[in-house]
Amino acid sequence: MAASPAVVANGAPAPAAQPTPAPSAPAARPQPQLRQQAVAPLSGSLDAVPLINDNNPELIKEPGILLSTFNPATGWNGQPLPVAGAHLNSPVNGVFGLFSHHVYAGKPETLDSTLWLAVVAAPRGSRPVTLRLLNGSTALSQSPDGKQPSAPFLPLPTLLEQGATPVWAGPGSRVATELLRRQRSPLIPASWTLPAGQLSTLLVLPIPVRGLDPLLNGLNLQLRLQSDGPLDVATLAAFGPNDQPPSPASWAPLLQGGLSSREHAPTPRGASGGMIYSRVSGIQQGSVWRARLGDPGPAGLPLIRAPISWPIASLERGSLGTAQVQTAELTAFYPGTAWAAHGNYGVEYDLTLPLVNDGRSRSGVQVAFESPLKADAAQGGLRFLPTPGPGVTFRGTVEVSGLDGPDGRAQGRRSFHVVLRSGQSGPVLGTVTLDPGARREVRVRLIYPADATPPQVLTLLPLTAPSPAPSASTARP
Repeated sequence: MAASPAVVANGAPAPAAQPTPAPSAPAARPQPQLRQQAVAPLSGSLDAVPLINDNNPELIKEPGILLSTFNPATGWNGQPLPVAGAHLNSPVNGVFGLFSHHVYAGKPETLDSTLWLAVVAAPRGSRPVTLRLLNGSTALSQSPDGKQPSAPFLPLPTLLEQGATPVWAGPGSRVATELLRRQRSPLIPASWTLPAGQLSTLLVLPIPVRGLDPLLNGLNLQLRLQSDGPLDVATLAAFGPNDQPPSPASWAPLLQGGLSSREHAPTPRGASGGMIYSRVSGIQQGSVWRARLGDPGPAGLPLIRAPISWPIASLERGSLGTAQVQTAELTAFYPGTAWAAHGNYGVEYDLTLPLVNDGRSRSGVQVAFESPLKADAAQGGLRFLPTPGPGVTFRGTVEVSGLDGPDGRAQGRRSFHVVLRSGQSGPVLGTVTLDPGARREVRVRLIYPADATPPQVLTLLPLTAPSPAPSASTARP
């Protein structure tokens, strides 16, 4: 389309165009700065509790099976399932978890549609199974009708202390926060009885886009469960009639079909060059990482060790020089999806710092949670940006016990909602100050939330924190 001649408000011709000034040089990108310090592997390890990790595809475009642990030879009623490759044949038993995170962007032909996500299960065997909810929460990014719990991606400050009214940004942030606060969503039943030979529906949750601009909504679901016998679990996606929930009878035929399309094929393990982590669709081993940080034995962790950091959710090519990959291994997964649980989403970190002042004068440290620039090789410390990048790398709650109170004594549990950006140092969550010879245990808990980008670090800094120096190398890994 040709441009119309320019005119001024009264209809007269506009004055002749003036020469266009030369474009100014682009602003220089902030250079990383190296904070010289120790970076130590995280003590402890993941437990052996299985976690069903359902995140591929993240963007669901069609109905189908998202993840199934069923045996394709026997199904739930002794009859074979037609699409053998749609099932992992890996039952769960006893204590296990489920992490499910998906996004729906609507149908191109309508502005008013809802995708429904179902969790179904059946005993693996000839006797009924009782399934008990230990903890569970779910949230949408946005709830058009206000009936479902939601958590829009609000622009929150870096640090807010949690109070009577919880703070969150995004469904992953809300779900992790509620689980950490030991809350249970009222949408999730406390228990289920699963008859043998039948497919039981545990949950049916909507992902609506009606009235949203853009047409995009996300759902995060996390369950911690305990069964009294072996069972199979599947997550399914479907559309319902006239935007209503699918009928209960529709889930069994869907489980007899194929997989919903996958996304992001991963880089093979051990391959050189760039790395695509992909999204996870499988069963990982490990749901909680417990650790007592510091040197082995009863000596404790001297304050003089600060500054020191420990990675949280370190991963392949992102160990921050520790050579430690915390990623949970997958015991079963689909071809074309991630081969390890990169990011440890939904995993709880429960860390104890046995601090001791073995000096001759009163001393203290700052406890910080940070998002250094990703690196794998040791670099003599951690790199940060003087002005953090725009991309958010963490939205979630960190709970700390043992920080200094106003009177200098140890406080009980305090929770902070933290928003971190790429290359961001801090924020400081609080201080611990000890007299000579004094000891104090500080406990830090978090559930690694969906929508985060690993790794982060838990850091102890001297009360007078060292200033970062310009990095010898500005190349990004």
